[in-house]
Amino acid sequence: MRARRFLGQAAVLALLLFGALLVLTPFFWMLSLSFKTQGEIFSPSIALFPEQLRWDNYLAAFERTTLLRFLLNGVIVCGGILFFQILFALPCAYALAQRRFRARSLIFGLVLAGLLVPFHVTAIPIFLGLAELRLLNTYGALILPFVASVFGVFLFRQAIATMPAELFEAARIDGLSESAIAWRIALPLAMPAATAFAIFSVVAHWNDLFWPLIAISDPALAPPPRGILYFRDEESGTDVGPLMAAAVVIVAPMVAGFLLAQRRFIQGLAVGGLKG
Repeated sequence: MRARRFLGQAAVLALLLFGALLVLTPFFWMLSLSFKTQGEIFSPSIALFPEQLRWDNYLAAFERTTLLRFLLNGVIVCGGILFFQILFALPCAYALAQRRFRARSLIFGLVLAGLLVPFHVTAIPIFLGLAELRLLNTYGALILPFVASVFGVFLFRQAIATMPAELFEAARIDGLSESAIAWRIALPLAMPAATAFAIFSVVAHWNDLFWPLIAISDPALAPPPRGILYFRDEESGTDVGPLMAAAVVIVAPMVAGFLLAQRRFIQGLAVGGLKG
């Protein structure tokens, strides 16, 4: 029995290590290329590690494009989207979880149905609407289409539904309004879910290339993925070294943020699935 259990654990560990290797290999290769010269990158032989760590590509990444501006744009866009998503999602989720009213189940069903609709389906109508409002090539064009998040409503609703109704009744007896209950009681208790949602939201919009490619053409407004495209040159070709260095700089904040918040992220996902 012990031998069989040991073999089973070893097989699971080997499978996990293999999966981790598949996921991490592209990131390792990107990091390796960011320190290589053009000669090493296009060498016929494959070398996992650079011959010598060179920072020239990182200097070139900041000198050839306004990389800091791209990063600042990413912070503005992702921060603006997250702010409005929580602003709208939390009260809606609180009402669906703790209030009793007609059509509550129907509205929640529509929220679930909204999870099945990809953004690409609505991209053209949104683009035409923003064009009519003359909001293209603005931060508003990058933020407004995402301010309402059905996933955020769903995740917060699942977290708030697990909280005891007596807690909210006591708050009402103390004279708190429904809005105050949502923001001063429900939100702090739902902080793990809020952290999980924040990670999902920021990573999704930080890495989004589809919508910025459509909504803006001004380099001064380009978020990080859109800014990466400015490393391409039709005449000289793509300068791979600085491109990989810029990619490392862009990916690094997401990796660091996830590592710092991974415990709350896991808690938020666990709480979100406790009650339907």
